[in-house]
Amino acid sequence: MSNLTQQLVRTERRGAVLLVTLYRPERLNAWTDALEDRYFDVLEDADADPDVRAIVVTGAGRGFCAGADMDDLAGASSASDADIDRPRPRHLPMTLRTPLVAAVNGAAAGLGLVEALYCDVRFASPDAVFLTAFVRRGLAAEYGVSWLLPRIVGRSRALDLLLSGRRVGGEEAYRIGLVDHLVPADELVDAAVAYAADLATACSPWSIATIKRQVDLDGDRGFEASVEDADTLMRASFRGADIAEGVASFTERRPPVFAPLTTSSTSHKEI
Repeated sequence: MSNLTQQLVRTERRGAVLLVTLYRPERLNAWTDALEDRYFDVLEDADADPDVRAIVVTGAGRGFCAGADMDDLAGASSASDADIDRPRPRHLPMTLRTPLVAAVNGAAAGLGLVEALYCDVRFASPDAVFLTAFVRRGLAAEYGVSWLLPRIVGRSRALDLLLSGRRVGGEEAYRIGLVDHLVPADELVDAAVAYAADLATACSPWSIATIKRQVDLDGDRGFEASVEDADTLMRASFRGADIAEGVASFTERRPPVFAPLTTSSTSHKEI
């Protein structure tokens, strides 16, 4: 891998949290195949690393991600299916067992918005700007956004955002539930990392991976199937070491020491 490709995504360890920064600030971190390849490599490596228990992703400079690079879109009409196909699914961030937190520091447009939606939790500053943008480029609702957005903000609000492609500021995004935490711009990344650090130090990695899988499955199954699965998982948790540590740490008034995930632990990638 070239040094140039490596620089497209920068990483910084903060304890058990990996801070990932999309790094094309001169183009508002616009998405390219090379950036995607590097970002996905970083995510897969982090998900396989037992010492990384949470991931925060943000953008360098004034934007989170301005969507697909316009130079790439300019040639889209002549692209073949082979040109468009990618070696890994675009929704790969949703398959991680490790919690993924977005710190949206500026524009999140088109694919950039979708990448933020692929994260489990979203932080944003009042200066952040969200827009679907697809209708303003003559595109369909891409990359599963028509599935994700109604489940996050409701059907009518999703249609409002998708059909208009209008700009949504950070405060409105927080009000409608598009983001979960609204934080001043100068505190954004630190707040997201602090939240992720709490997940990393106070929560069971097995529980996090299992609950992420449950929530995804429950989006497309009935209540009875959910309860049946939860009962099976509850019994499995009773036989695991984490419940003993969770109870002991509470009664002893100390931080818990949960075991890391292993390759045999709950696999979110089975979904």
